[in-house]
Amino acid sequence: MEKQMVKITSCEVTDCAYNKHNACHTLAITVGGPSDPCPSCDTYVHASQRAGIVDVQGGIGACKVESCKLNSSLECTASSVTIGKHESHPDCLTFTPR
Repeated sequence: MEKQMVKITSCEVTDCAYNKHNACHTLAITVGGPSDPCPSCDTYVHASQRAGIVDVQGGIGACKVESCKLNSSLECTASSVTIGKHESHPDCLTFTPR
C-alpha cells in the first residue's frame, strides 16, 4: 500500500526560508516537538535567504501532536493543511483537538 503525503496547501509564514509566495517548498515538515503544547512547524527556519525546491509542494512528513484527532500513528490524515502564525511561531492551522 502506498500512502501519499498530506500536502501543505498554504503557508502564511512569509519569514520562513522555505516559503515562496505563500507556498512551502521543502519536501516535508514535522509538526510538533516533543514538549510543544501546540502544533508548531518544527521545520521552520527564519532566514532571509530562500531555500527548498521551487517545483516541490511541501507535505507533512510526521505529526508528533498526539492531541490532534487527525493524527494516526504520527501520520497526518487531513486532506490538506495550512500553516500560519500563532502568537509568535508557525503552527498547523488544520489542527483539530481530540
